[in-house]
Amino acid sequence: MAQQATPVRTARLGRALGPEPTAVSGVVLLLPGGEESSGRRPSPLMANASVRALGRRLARAGREDGLATHVVHYRYRGWNGAEAHLARDADWATEEVVRRYGDVAVCLAGVDMGARAALHAGGHEAVNSVLAIAPWLPEEDVAAPPEPVKQLAGRRVLMVHGTNDARTDPELSFRLAARAKKANRDVCRFEVHSDGHALRQHRDEVHALAEDFVMGSLFGRAFSRPVEDALAAPPPLGLRMPLAAGFGRSLRR
Repeated sequence: MAQQATPVRTARLGRALGPEPTAVSGVVLLLPGGEESSGRRPSPLMANASVRALGRRLARAGREDGLATHVVHYRYRGWNGAEAHLARDADWATEEVVRRYGDVAVCLAGVDMGARAALHAGGHEAVNSVLAIAPWLPEEDVAAPPEPVKQLAGRRVLMVHGTNDARTDPELSFRLAARAKKANRDVCRFEVHSDGHALRQHRDEVHALAEDFVMGSLFGRAFSRPVEDALAAPPPLGLRMPLAAGFGRSLRR
């Protein structure tokens, strides 16, 4: 009896969140969190409600500009060491965007381990910006190579991290941002004081900040004053910018 071949796992893009514009001129790829090591298939719950809520908000904000937003569905739950499966899937997803939509600007927007994937895959020529929310980063090890940053040159990069994050040390994202800033002046980082890894206490402010950054990066809209100041400020000021309570309430819709 012939053996059946094991099906090859493939990443895929979810359906566009919200009404897909007739003419797409920019794309946000949403990269959910994951695990450090796992060969299991991702659960649909990995694309959690927070990621989808952010995607729907961005889709509404960018509808008139031709924005499409898609969640990336990974092949595996885990990063899996040197395999870096989530980063490879982010790179594949960017290639798929180019295949579908042509020459459009792409923002990689990741959460947790998905934020690490966004940072790693940010060197793709179609990517013009990277949004890393509560990025999961490995503990620094002198025997291991540091997280790469050179691929971020020429991209706008914004990181957001809660100061009470118990899952991934916010100091690790600060150090990564500081190294990236040396190679690329368009890097900034916001701190959400007293908030944890999921950033639940100030989710509205975080999503407003994400909207401000993405619309400015993809479509040339004016950044809010805090984002302008954070991008322009030398380190460490622009890398420890506090996210004010109520941010976004006065921004134009």
